[in-house]
Amino acid sequence: MSKSKSSTKKLLYVVAGLVILIGLGAVVGKSMGWMGGGTAAKDVETTEVKLKTITEIVSASGKLQPEVEITMRPEVSGEIIELPVKEGDYVKEGELLVRIKPDIYQARIDETNAMLLTQKARLEQARASLLEAESVYEQNKKLYEREAISKTEFVQSETNYEAQKANFNAAKYQVQSSEAQLEQAKEELQKTIIRSPRDGTISKLAVEVGERVLGNTQSIGTELLRIAKMDQMEVQVEVNENDIVNVSVGDTSNIEVDAYPERVFKGVVTEIANSAEISGEGTNEQVTNYEVKIRVATPHNLDMVGDGEMVREESSEMTEDEFVPSFKPGMSAAVDVQTETARNVISVPIQAVTVRDFAGETPADTTQSDTTDVDQDLVVPEEDMRKVVFVVEDGKAVRKEVKTGISDNTHIQILSGIEAGEEVVTGSYRMLSQGLSDGDEVNVNNNRFGQMASN
Repeated sequence: MSKSKSSTKKLLYVVAGLVILIGLGAVVGKSMGWMGGGTAAKDVETTEVKLKTITEIVSASGKLQPEVEITMRPEVSGEIIELPVKEGDYVKEGELLVRIKPDIYQARIDETNAMLLTQKARLEQARASLLEAESVYEQNKKLYEREAISKTEFVQSETNYEAQKANFNAAKYQVQSSEAQLEQAKEELQKTIIRSPRDGTISKLAVEVGERVLGNTQSIGTELLRIAKMDQMEVQVEVNENDIVNVSVGDTSNIEVDAYPERVFKGVVTEIANSAEISGEGTNEQVTNYEVKIRVATPHNLDMVGDGEMVREESSEMTEDEFVPSFKPGMSAAVDVQTETARNVISVPIQAVTVRDFAGETPADTTQSDTTDVDQDLVVPEEDMRKVVFVVEDGKAVRKEVKTGISDNTHIQILSGIEAGEEVVTGSYRMLSQGLSDGDEVNVNNNRFGQMASN
């Protein structure tokens, strides 16, 4: 008997719990509009439609590089015997950078000079032989005209004269060839001294004293160093093919460098590539990008320009609030290219614009006939997705179709559909994406959503 009473008591507890859960579910469902025919007002967050200036941006990331950078390679091979610069030094045009051991090239000059002297001596010998042959020829010519010698002797003297003339010309050309070789040897000797072709900073030094380098005569030479204009840096980024059509030369941009967090620098688009860089070609992950170069317009790297006196003079004129960054090649940077600006246009927060399917809706000025073909119920209408916003009018949500323009990170331009001053629904996300319908009663509760966002 006691077991029966215990089972009955447990059953009563279970039933009571179910009743309480059902009651709580009914209260929650009614408050959320799930019960009672959907007549309960839905809590929404709203904002007023205002005029705003919107700037559309294209974001990309890349690396900082000097806008002008020269790679120095030797024209002659040999051992480096002098290297008076180090990485980071500022050099001026004509300043000594590298000296290559000149012994071989000096010896070649001496050898070529000796050859030239030999060829000049041969030229003088050829000149003497030519004069002798010319004299004999002139004498034999007069004798032949008086028939004092035979024709054979005259022809021999004439032939010898022509041969000596050709020999003299050959000797003269040999002298010219030796002179050209001597000039070439002197130029090669001069090329053992490498000087800076322009003002700039040594951005990279790839060799040390004692190393042997290869010249450009037979193949690409050894890289010695690089000279860059460090006060003219640019960001090289890759922009997707969907965004590149919006970018133009001259567009301004904001640049954020990882090395300087919470600082924004100004930039200008200077170059846009015409050829694409394709990765993953032929696969589902194929990506097509275009390289874009953005010049850093904010003054930078002033400590790498000119001599120390000029730097100190410029630095002394700066106020405490001014900041001059020191960029280095290869630093990571992110850019926001400002492609288009619309001033004082109707705009709403991006989340206020949602999409609804207009397919299958019956126009208000027509009535549906009960005698329509039954087979039409089996036809699935095609989707007709349109952009809409919900406007609060007399406590109800009114759906309005809109056309949109450009957008920034927070707002989107409205070309048509609503006017400034109207009250549009901006939240919650779940309510806008699924729960809200045209004509629903709404309860504007901006304070509640603001508290939730702050929490």
